[in-house]
Amino acid sequence: MLIKHARLLDGTAADIRVEDTITAVEADLSARPGEDILDAAGRTVIPGLHDHHVHLHSAAAALRSVTVGPSDVRDRAGLAGILAEAPVGDDGWIRAVGYHEAVAGPLDRNLLDEIAPPVPVRVQHRSGVLWTLNTAGLERIGRADHPDGRLRSDDHGWSNTLPRNDTGLSQISRHLAGLGVTGVTDATPDLDATDVDALLAAHLYQRVHCLAPGKRILHDTDLDLDGLADWIVDRHDHGTPVAVHCVTAAQLAVTLAALQIAGSRAGDRIEHAAVVPDDSIAALADSGVTVVTQPNFVAERGDQYLDDVPAAEHHELWRLASLIDAGVPVALSTDTPFGDGDPWRAMRAAVHRTTGAGHVLGAAERVAPHRALAMFLGPAERPARPRRIAPGEPGDVVVLAGPPAEVLDALDATMVEATIVAGRPVFER
Repeated sequence: MLIKHARLLDGTAADIRVEDTITAVEADLSARPGEDILDAAGRTVIPGLHDHHVHLHSAAAALRSVTVGPSDVRDRAGLAGILAEAPVGDDGWIRAVGYHEAVAGPLDRNLLDEIAPPVPVRVQHRSGVLWTLNTAGLERIGRADHPDGRLRSDDHGWSNTLPRNDTGLSQISRHLAGLGVTGVTDATPDLDATDVDALLAAHLYQRVHCLAPGKRILHDTDLDLDGLADWIVDRHDHGTPVAVHCVTAAQLAVTLAALQIAGSRAGDRIEHAAVVPDDSIAALADSGVTVVTQPNFVAERGDQYLDDVPAAEHHELWRLASLIDAGVPVALSTDTPFGDGDPWRAMRAAVHRTTGAGHVLGAAERVAPHRALAMFLGPAERPARPRRIAPGEPGDVVVLAGPPAEVLDALDATMVEATIVAGRPVFER
């Protein structure tokens, strides 16, 4: 494909020939016989966005789920009402996602038995790491004697008993293409080779990279420094970089200590880094690992943070500018479906740090628009190195309405006019 009359982010006018890779970027390229031509007419062309931390299977399943987060329901009666009206899936389950204790307090099997229909019900916490099942659900998976019905998402002993239905993957892929997303990194920790092959065979438009088997979720209740260090050494010995899920200060501290013991290697990552105390920044920079974080949660959950987190710790949440200034490689993602899957909203959150109610959370962590965009442009293997419109780069590009200044001012998905993967259009508005 030949893109004529494009405008690059730095304002350069250029024609771009796009195949599996970008093969030419020049002031004036002549079309080849039979070559598809897209006239950008002065519009901005950028590398395709890469969302560096998503959960494709969960996103597909979320299409068949009811949402029960604080923005959807306010109390126990409201939760009961949503579950009562929720459709029972073909697998016999009611599936709900996005729960937070602000809705109706801690959730357990007894509460679900009281308020939910007498069919198998499972409710996922908005963190993604915990499910709560009612008694009917526990009986379905052979754990009728479980004391509270609270099961970890990474516990394969029960999760592998559930049927996987990925009929929504193509819908998710089309949606992402409309947002200008040409690649994703799936962060689901329990994917195996069969799952990866299934993803790649699901007619997804995007290039897909998977973190498994190098992904590890930590829990504050059973942090094990020596065990984590041994796991990192083992993964490195197998040639696999690690990606450690850190959403609390304790998890980050243990991870940094484990990396000091085991050593780090190229490609190692810390996922989320939701809380980074001041005294952890230097160690984080010294470790050399890349932080993949989600500033969209400032916009989506910031008002809850303002209520739940002491004011003295607000500046530690979802840091960006302070990490970059310290030399930490940083890339962005949405964590869809646990976060809103629109990367442009995540960029705006990185720039403005504004909560849903209009408060500013962590003003010192703001970054400039071009920096926010660049943190979605890195390749899967080197997330913090932005790709360019240049020969040899992957042939994944996005055409955006308007000149560069308007694009950077708006950072809005409605500006995506065409998405091209490996030289082939996968979305046109």
